[in-house]
Amino acid sequence: MPKNQSITSFTPEQAETLETVIRDRRTVHEYQSDKKPDNAQLKQWLASAAFAPNHHLTEPWHFYLIGEQTKAEIINLNSKLLLASKGKEKAEHKARRWAGIPGWLVVTSQVTESALQTKENYAAAACAIQNLLLLMSVNGVHSKWSTGPVIRDSEFYDICWIDAEHEQIVGLIWYGYAVEIGQVGRKPIQEKLTELA
Repeated sequence: MPKNQSITSFTPEQAETLETVIRDRRTVHEYQSDKKPDNAQLKQWLASAAFAPNHHLTEPWHFYLIGEQTKAEIINLNSKLLLASKGKEKAEHKARRWAGIPGWLVVTSQVTESALQTKENYAAAACAIQNLLLLMSVNGVHSKWSTGPVIRDSEFYDICWIDAEHEQIVGLIWYGYAVEIGQVGRKPIQEKLTELA
């Protein structure tokens, strides 16, 4: 097969479906607490998400599927951080809400001695996350990519057995089935586009 020939070509209808999936995906904050996709399905989506672009095919991402014990430890850590910064009421509210989120996944990217390579690794992992969120969305599963202060705390790394010298956390992915899906738009692309001669 010639190097520049596409392996797969899509019909106009398939292309339109892909565009719809991208536009209709939403970040969800409230989930049905008793329902989530099984791990076998999640692993299938992760295998497909790993076809994200990445420099020299290094596949610099790693996925940590969070179970109930680790989830509880993360919630406790977040409560401790919030108690110190925003008080008891806010900490307890967040703990209740987080306890009701059924699916938890942490995604990391590889840290190297090269700052440029580390940056490229982070970008590749972000692409893999977007692939995953779109795969979830098209299968009726909702998600949120969280990058709050808790994931930057060294204790979070310890809880998840992540070596901060070799990996950085790109996001905590919550997933499940939404209680409510909000609507959101985007600015006209003309405001974000510069055309150069």
